[in-house]
Amino acid sequence: MATAYGEETRSLLDPSMVTTAFTLDGYRITHSLGLVRGIVVRSRSLFGTLGAALQTMVGGNITLLTNLCEQTRSHAYNLMVEHAAASGANGIIGVRYDATELMQGVSEVLCYGTAVIAEKIRP
Repeated sequence: MATAYGEETRSLLDPSMVTTAFTLDGYRITHSLGLVRGIVVRSRSLFGTLGAALQTMVGGNITLLTNLCEQTRSHAYNLMVEHAAASGANGIIGVRYDATELMQGVSEVLCYGTAVIAEKIRP
């Protein structure tokens, strides 16, 4: 089994079966298994904060924070996929992200959707 934050968790479900839409093209949803989610709480390191402060002086994309956000969203996504696979789902619909600043420098990222079992539609 893959670790909660490992890249291997993505292979638990076919990525084409995870969507922000409420349908899966070419599939009929036969069962809704309910809400699945992945939640990650992250803080910036002292070095990351200092590096980001320096980047803001120059302007443009603040790559240190962009990378931190991307990694955090990826971890939350992987946890959601892991949760769905554990429930027996082969797809997730209505995927959304939410983020909240819990305290200065500490953010929560939530990735959630509805786990489903879908069957391929035969022509």
